[in-house]
Amino acid sequence: MQLYVIEAGNFKLDGGAMFGVVPKTLWERTNPADEKNRIEMATRSLLIEDGNRLILIDTGMGNKQEDKFFSHYGLWGHYSLENSLREAGFCQNDITDVFFTHLHFDHCGGAVQKSKSGHLEPAFKNAKFWVHESHWNWAINPNPREKASFLTENILPLLESGQLNFIRGKGPLLEQTPFPFSILLIDGHTEKQMLPLLNYKGKKVFYAADLIPTVGHLPIPYIMGYDTRPLLTLKEKKSFLDLALAEDAFLFLEHDPNHQLISLKETEKGVRMHTHFNFDSYFNT
Repeated sequence: MQLYVIEAGNFKLDGGAMFGVVPKTLWERTNPADEKNRIEMATRSLLIEDGNRLILIDTGMGNKQEDKFFSHYGLWGHYSLENSLREAGFCQNDITDVFFTHLHFDHCGGAVQKSKSGHLEPAFKNAKFWVHESHWNWAINPNPREKASFLTENILPLLESGQLNFIRGKGPLLEQTPFPFSILLIDGHTEKQMLPLLNYKGKKVFYAADLIPTVGHLPIPYIMGYDTRPLLTLKEKKSFLDLALAEDAFLFLEHDPNHQLISLKETEKGVRMHTHFNFDSYFNT
């Protein structure tokens, strides 16, 4: 098995929304805000080459929306999903599986593109798309709090293509999966977010997704205002960090623009970052 980091693009989100009830004087120490109170964010995917399979975990937000949509998110940097795949030696048609941690637009938008005629179609023509069945039902009937994050143009073309597949099971840990990794199910951020737990070159790598989007979110109470069940996130986050610490696992951070991979340590204030690594420098040199 070989892993590749795929940088799918950078954007910005309101710092207050990203840290909920935590005062700005605290969170801006790790996540400085711009003049509009927005913090820098990455959309970082992981590509798994396993035999004849190429499994892409999440796809970023894509580029099919109008300029007005993207103007809210302060796009910056030069990364794109297509270019990053090419730099890794692949193209979109090589992907056999797309695994969604969940269907918020910044995690699945890149899975759908506009054709030359303006029709919405899957960007990965030869791939199976995987989502948890309970999360799919949650996403297509969104609550008012999450409605702006579940965009029909990102979701319905997956179903209409006939390429959609479901993961089932209540968890919290699914060990028998169609993938070369187990899956931790968590419900605090959104219903049945799926976190891949991988074994790679003698190390455990936990894909943190939106449970811990950046290093600044490591403290247990530092929870996004977007979470639908914040008190549940508190419990899930503590269990996740305790497990990662006990397993000496790295965390792969999907949204931190400066940290791809981190190790952890126990401190008087709780679990914190010990060291951070560039993924390729650590595993592929």
